[in-house]
Amino acid sequence: MRYAEWRPAYEAICSDFGFDPAADERARDSLAELVDGERPLAVDDVDLSGTVAVCGGAASLAGDLDAVRRADSVVAASIAADVLRDAGIAVDCMVTDLDKNPETAEALTEAGTPVAAHAHGDNLDAVREWIPAFDASSVLPTTQAEPLGPVVNPGGFTDGDRAAFLADACGAERLVFPGWEFDDPTVDRTKARKLLWAERLLRWLELRREEAFGVLDGRRDRIELPWLAGE
Repeated sequence: MRYAEWRPAYEAICSDFGFDPAADERARDSLAELVDGERPLAVDDVDLSGTVAVCGGAASLAGDLDAVRRADSVVAASIAADVLRDAGIAVDCMVTDLDKNPETAEALTEAGTPVAAHAHGDNLDAVREWIPAFDASSVLPTTQAEPLGPVVNPGGFTDGDRAAFLADACGAERLVFPGWEFDDPTVDRTKARKLLWAERLLRWLELRREEAFGVLDGRRDRIELPWLAGE
């Protein structure tokens, strides 16, 4: 996805949450500096082909493992990587903003597994702490702001929907979504709003791909994409 296409959605997200784009840019710049000269991964270096299981971190993932095993490629959002590894399922890529299990991300990079490490305005300290500990040759540095140098922006906001946008950018033929729950009563208000945005962004992605995602069945007709209203 070109940044010009992503920018209206990003601006709508910033407006809804009161995010300061300058803070995202500072985090992006710090990430760029930390991987400068370290030969990090580019999008074309990450192979997510065939049917890709985009694994969310909801409790339902434990019951969806057969669907993961049937997939050709597996991309895990944050703590989903731990559930999959504990079940003996190899992860082809992890997507994380370093807020829950950075130790897992570190171990994966050391094993040569790609990790899409995301910098945004609220995780600058984590970026500075953890990125130097990772094997940079297995790090795909990402931002939700305008891309800069080695830091890319395939699209997406939360770890889960960023994983889906990354799979799209990496050549996925079909996307399936084990471990996803949009209506999770255990999350706080902010997380619930983020899940609403994840739902919107997945709807946008399925429209772009001309593919119906099963995870949106029974939901898509009520999903609004306000940043596309003028098109």
